[in-house]
Amino acid sequence: MKKISIDRAYRKSLRHTRLLNKLKREGNTKPRFIVSKSNTNIFAQIFDDNTNKVLASSNSVQLKKSANISVAKEIGQKIAVAALAQGIKEVVFDRTGNKFHGRIKAVADAAREKGLVF
Repeated sequence: MKKISIDRAYRKSLRHTRLLNKLKREGNTKPRFIVSKSNTNIFAQIFDDNTNKVLASSNSVQLKKSANISVAKEIGQKIAVAALAQGIKEVVFDRTGNKFHGRIKAVADAAREKGLVF
């Protein structure tokens, strides 16, 4: 019998769907800290699901740098400072289906160091 392999994009969409369903079940009122990445860039934003507005954002395109771990740390620090300036201290972390390592982890760790709680 042949093994069926599930491609990476499908597994990523399953992980993301699982997270979004969990957020809906809990009826979370905290803003979502969304981190997504491409091969060359990394994007972070804080999004309020109740008002459907982006409260803060930062990305490697604005910094005019290619995304690596040091740039990811810088993005995490910038987004945390912007969130704390607006009075947002607690958020829910949404990694958009990506695994929690590398650049995604660097953004999260840098934001936590600056005082963002998730």
